[in-house]
This record gives sequence, structure tokens and C-alpha cells, in this order.
Amino acid sequence: MESKAAETAEMVFEEWNGTASTKLTKTATISFTQNKASSSSYSPSIKRSSSPFNHFTRRVLQAFVPEGFPDSVTLDYAPFQVWDSLQGLSTYVRTMLSTQALLSAIGVGEKSATVIGATFQWFLRDLTGMLGGILFTFYQGSNLDSNAKMWRLVADLMNDLGMLMDLLSPLFPSAFSFILCLGSLSRSFTGVASGATRAALTQHFALQNNAADISAKEGSQETVATMMGMALGMLLARITMGHSLSIWICFLSLTLFHMYANYKAVCCLSLTTLNCQRSSIILLHFLETGQVLSPKQVSSMECVLPLWITSWSSKSVNLIHSRICMGVRISSLNSNDLRELSHLAGSHYKKAKYLLLERKGVIKIVMHKDSTAADVLQAFIRALVMGKLIHDGRSPHSESQLWIDKHYEGFVLKLQSSGWRTERLLSPSVTWRANWLIGSSNGKFD
Repeated sequence: MESKAAETAEMVFEEWNGTASTKLTKTATISFTQNKASSSSYSPSIKRSSSPFNHFTRRVLQAFVPEGFPDSVTLDYAPFQVWDSLQGLSTYVRTMLSTQALLSAIGVGEKSATVIGATFQWFLRDLTGMLGGILFTFYQGSNLDSNAKMWRLVADLMNDLGMLMDLLSPLFPSAFSFILCLGSLSRSFTGVASGATRAALTQHFALQNNAADISAKEGSQETVATMMGMALGMLLARITMGHSLSIWICFLSLTLFHMYANYKAVCCLSLTTLNCQRSSIILLHFLETGQVLSPKQVSSMECVLPLWITSWSSKSVNLIHSRICMGVRISSLNSNDLRELSHLAGSHYKKAKYLLLERKGVIKIVMHKDSTAADVLQAFIRALVMGKLIHDGRSPHSESQLWIDKHYEGFVLKLQSSGWRTERLLSPSVTWRANWLIGSSNGKFD
């Protein structure tokens, strides 16, 4: 028996499927037995570990989720994508209703309508949208990174307003062109803000430098949502044709759901970058407890609505950051402010690449022309400390300097250990800087 066993050799192959080494699934075992004495071989024996249907399902899923999912993305990716897909679905359904109304207003299906008239109106609509996108980028392009959540909501709200204009256009024939251009202008803001914030969120989700893969898979998800939305939209448009009340009820109901889904989507996000509001929340908690909040904890505390709505909300937080002006222009200050800055530059800010000036509760930050991203972050953190000291009725400049010297480095290390990215502060671009030369008795500003 032992000699016979020695004369046979067995080779076993295992088949595994998966895109990540930690998430592989064994699909088959192939055994191959050979008799060495007779040099005869036997047919391989294949034992499958999973059904072809399960394998096909996994292959289809790979077209819609990033490679290595869920380990290749952040934990907030899946809930965000679910809500984002639902809001997208409602958008495409409403698009069918608004487009139907718009085409009717242009004159599609009417004998009196002219091709050149409809073409001109459509061209005017597109032209207004293009110009609106350029103007919006010029005024707000540099601020989109710093408030990605808020601008994500604003973008979809502007899209809702654009579709509302399309639906209103048949009701006011005399003002049709104006309403048409207004709707296009509103949607142009959506295109710029949504695209820019989506890029920022994609970078956030990517844990393995797989931003391109995440973006591609999002395209697949959006395509499916678009097809489903178009099918449901055509069905709904067919059912409600000629019934104005039904159209408005459906449109408004879907709009409310769209706004709710967008709000839930951005609330799912736990961004690890530091912007003005998140920095304020973290620092105030640190000053009170000595502990640094995690990105998930801060996400549940920060307000994603615009500031003018936040002030009315019961969820509003201490808005010290709203009273800080970053990158103030030197020539915009009066002589008294310049005189005080001269004194501060020679006393409390000798080693700093920034100057802080407090006026009526507002803290103005003047950045040095040689300041770095780390200096910008430190200047803003010190301004927050000053804001808290002023609120408590204490000396802002001297005590904030003591806090920076004693606690700032440890604070930044705790931020990093809690998962925060501290390489820069996401704030509106600092376009104005200054240079100051400190002499023997006073300071000189260039």
C-alpha cells in the first residue's frame, strides 16, 4: 500500500475571485492525479465552491462599486451613495415633467410655432447658462472646497429652482424668455458647484489613491439612476398629461423628497479636512475638555445649511469662526488700525507670519507674504482662541500667545492622531498679504 501511494502524485489548484487580496472568495478546487509508474494521467477533478449565479452577481457588482470595496473607501461612502442615488432618481423623474412643460411653452406640437423661434429661445437659454457658470466660478470658485457640504446642498437647491422655472414658463407667456433664462442661470450654478464639490468628496472617499475608480463607478451608478428616472418620468408624464394639478402635486412632492435626500446624504459625510466651522467646533471642545473630537463626532455637530439659516436653527453652534476675517487687505484699514498693527508687530507677533487685529468683536487676520499653509492654520486657530478669550473678558493678545506657545503643537498632534488632516486649512483663498519690517522702536509696513 505504501509503495503504491508513493507511485502516485497529486496536484491541487484553487481558484479564487476578487479584486482585493483581503476579500478573495474561493470559487473552485481542481485536483489532478498522476501515476508515475505508468506515466498515465487522469482527468482533473473540478469541485466548484460557489454557484455561477453568485459569480455573475459579483462581477456585475464590480461595475458599480470601487475595486476593493468596502476597504478601499471611507465608511461614509455607502450611505452617502444610497441617498445620493435616491435624490438623483427623483431629479430625473422631475426633469421629464419640467421638460414636457418647457417644450410645450416653446411651441412643440403647435402649427403656429416656428423652428427658428424655438431654436433661438433654446440658444438664448444655453447662452445664459454658460455665462452664469463663468460668473459663478469667478465669484465663488475658490470657496467651494472649504464648504463642500453646504455648496452640495445649495447646488441641488438651485437645480430645483431651475426646474421650477421650466414648469412655470407656460403659465406666463409674456415673460417666457425671462423665466427660461432665469431657470438656465440657476442650473448653471448647479453644474459648477455640484461638479466641484463632487471632486472634493471623491478625494475624501479614496483611501487607496483610487479616486479615478470611484469616479468611474459613480458614473455607472448615475447611469442606472438616470435610466430608471427616465422610465418613471415618462410614465408619470404620460399619466399626468393635461392634468395641471396632478403635475404640480407630483413635482412638489418629489422636490421635497429630493431636498430631504440631499440633506441626509451630506449629513452622512464625516470629512477629515479642517475648514473654518470644523476648526471652531474642535477647538472650543478642546479648550473646555482637553480632548479632540473625531471627524464622525464633529460631523453630527456641524451645520451644513448656509449661515443665514444656521442662525435661526436650534442646532446652531457657537459661531466664533463667522467673526474672523482671513487675509485682510492692509490698505483697507484706517490709520488707528495701522497704528495698532505696528505696535502688535513689534510686541506680540515678533516671531509670527501673521498679525491679528480685533475690532468690535471681529478679528481681522493679516497674513505675511512669506507665510505658508501651516502659518494660515496657526493664525486661524489663534484667532479662535482670541475670540474665546474676548468672550470671557480676558486679555486676547498676550494670553493667546501663551496658549500657542504651550498647547498648539500638542493640539495639532492630537488632531492628527484623531484622523484629521492638518496640512492646510480649507478657507477662502488668501489673496491679500503684507510685509512688515520691524525696526528698533517701531514697525514699518510695505
